[in-house]
Amino acid sequence: MSKKSARKSAVVVGAGAGGVATAARLAKAGFEVTVFEKNHFTGGRCSLLHHEGYRFDQGPSLLLLPGLFKETFNDLGTSLEAEGVQLMKCEPNYNIWFDDGECFELSTDVARMKHEVEKWEGKDGFERYLGFLQEAHRHYEISVAQVLKKNFTSLLSMTRPAFLRHLFPLHPFESIYSRASKYFWTERLRRVFTFGSMYMGMSPFDAPGTYSLLQYTELAEGIWYPKGGFHSVVAALVRTGERLGVNYRLSTPISSIKLDATGQRATGVMLENGENISADVVIINADLVYAYSNLLPQTSYSRALQKRSTSCSSISFYWAMDRKIPELTTHNIFLAEHYRESFDDIFKKQLIPKEPSFYLNVPSRIDPTAAPEGKDSIVVLVPVGHLLDEKQGIGRKGLDVQNKQDWEAMVSRARQTVFATVEARTGARDLQGALVKEIVNTPQSWKEVFNLDKGAILGLSHSFFNVLCFRPKTKHPSIKGLHFVGASAHPGTGVPIVLAGAKLTCGQVLEGFGMNQAWDGGPTIGKKGLRDIDRVHTLPLLSNIHIAVLTLAFALLIYVYSRLAY
Repeated sequence: MSKKSARKSAVVVGAGAGGVATAARLAKAGFEVTVFEKNHFTGGRCSLLHHEGYRFDQGPSLLLLPGLFKETFNDLGTSLEAEGVQLMKCEPNYNIWFDDGECFELSTDVARMKHEVEKWEGKDGFERYLGFLQEAHRHYEISVAQVLKKNFTSLLSMTRPAFLRHLFPLHPFESIYSRASKYFWTERLRRVFTFGSMYMGMSPFDAPGTYSLLQYTELAEGIWYPKGGFHSVVAALVRTGERLGVNYRLSTPISSIKLDATGQRATGVMLENGENISADVVIINADLVYAYSNLLPQTSYSRALQKRSTSCSSISFYWAMDRKIPELTTHNIFLAEHYRESFDDIFKKQLIPKEPSFYLNVPSRIDPTAAPEGKDSIVVLVPVGHLLDEKQGIGRKGLDVQNKQDWEAMVSRARQTVFATVEARTGARDLQGALVKEIVNTPQSWKEVFNLDKGAILGLSHSFFNVLCFRPKTKHPSIKGLHFVGASAHPGTGVPIVLAGAKLTCGQVLEGFGMNQAWDGGPTIGKKGLRDIDRVHTLPLLSNIHIAVLTLAFALLIYVYSRLAY
């Protein structure tokens, strides 16, 4: 960093989605920003894999909550469109395949959903579906306004009247499955509208009911795919940041966070090559539990973090196929016959289920550039338990960190299960014969490549006591000038959620330096030149008919009273 510069300097550790968004925001606010990334690519899990014309999204493969993406780019003075990011709508959202061969088609098309729901639960079922959407809509709107865009720095933060009055309507103390059961009366539809908890790395029997907001955004706003792969969004943020002056140093891991003599202020970072980098503020986008355990001095808090419940991991397959598989749509979900038991295997036993539910994505179905002409690229995510350390593994079954043979056996079993399940349910034939190249990620590789604690792909769990003020803060509780952004920090996991977190973290950094947020006072969309026909008019509480009826009733009451009195 230049000592001659009067600008404040910032170091961002990690070039994941949260890191690149934070870097761009701070650069726009006038900071001199350098990002250090251990890998040779940006995006973290939100990155790409390639093989001879085939392209795979290593992590996220669908874009939800598009408004949060648009807000990020708007705050930076640009837009997705201006940066060349083309979002393509996936229709249908998913095909959900059951063990009995039935397929449910989830869609934003109301007519299609009416047909699908009534097929299994009749006319009343569709009315209940609309009731579910209404509740999920409330969860969504309240969560965006009162959780994703607010910081929770202490327990007192939860006593804000604006939040507190919405706490119980968010249903945080009931599971997604129990809430869905009030609206859907068949087990089939309960599964259709609860499997999305897998995106939070949680079982639908444990995930708070609040997270039905995920189903809502899919059904109301749709599922989108960025042309060229999800990383195109990250790449656009990187380009935007570079225009604002951000310096990216890839393949440059750090060994520790530098602290002053008191141990109470961050002063920069030490690189693994011994280089000493000074900065006024440090923002960590590396896995938060890893950072507390490996980049900072050990404390009782860092040890407590390692004991917190975490999300699941995955065995992820990336398959290059020598032909198209027409039986598959862009997004496919295959649900286990023994639904609850399969989640118990993952989250209680930390194993791969005997019969797993899994997600299968065909990016080449929506974006032909993902595979050579006439061929398909396929990504399969099989949720499995996270890694157990030696102490956790004593006296219980689980995924053994050291047992490579165990991993080979589990990967082989997962592969054969996926092939057999897809062929049996969809009618596809000889998938293994069409496979020309396979790349695999396991909990162990997730841990090694991305420093994910226990190989948990979605960070810490999102149970009630792992969110809001209970989740690790965006600002270190005792070290000044040290902040966090990413899946395990507030507000939580998922690319759009992390982007919202980047805004909160940057706001906190700027507040600490007494600086205004560079994105405050942006344009107000949809208000300029408002015509009378577009103004909101509230109806009177009582209509003329209501007033007339009440007047007659009141007169009758007086008449009856007078007759009784005399």
